[in-house]
Amino acid sequence: MKNRLLSLILILFSWAGFSQTMPYQSNTKQAKTDISKVIDAWHQAAGEANFENYFSLMSKDAVFIGTDATENWQLEEFKAYAKPHFDKGRAWDFTSVERNIYIANKKGIAWFDELLDTHMGICRGSGVMQYIDGDWKISHYVLSIEIPNNNVAEITRIKKDFDTKMLQKLEAQN
Repeated sequence: MKNRLLSLILILFSWAGFSQTMPYQSNTKQAKTDISKVIDAWHQAAGEANFENYFSLMSKDAVFIGTDATENWQLEEFKAYAKPHFDKGRAWDFTSVERNIYIANKKGIAWFDELLDTHMGICRGSGVMQYIDGDWKISHYVLSIEIPNNNVAEITRIKKDFDTKMLQKLEAQN
């Protein structure tokens, strides 16, 4: 009798909407389009130096990792870094030239990678998005400068002193 009652309760909970399908689960193609629009709007907001729009497209616990090894910012730290750039009237202007989007249907999580045309040349952005209160939000973004394999040795020489000091600092913290 207990098992039947428990089964009935579970069925009632599922009928009541507790296992409700989210819109992105039934139409992956549309979800990818929606996600792409969010990322494009985010890049556009930076290009237009629209601080409010830019940060409204990020989750409240977002992380931004920049091209420098010291740039691992929680949202409020990133806002503090970005604000002076946005206040100048132009932050940064990135245009996606290639993008891949992947969705974990049942979890409200998506991740993406993109090649970007930037003032630094070709960069790669990769990120994680969450479906929060009916909207896709950027929760984690990593920006990296793409270095052709033929130039790695040259770049390694250029950054050797910085890397040595950074590694010493990190080892001292541990």
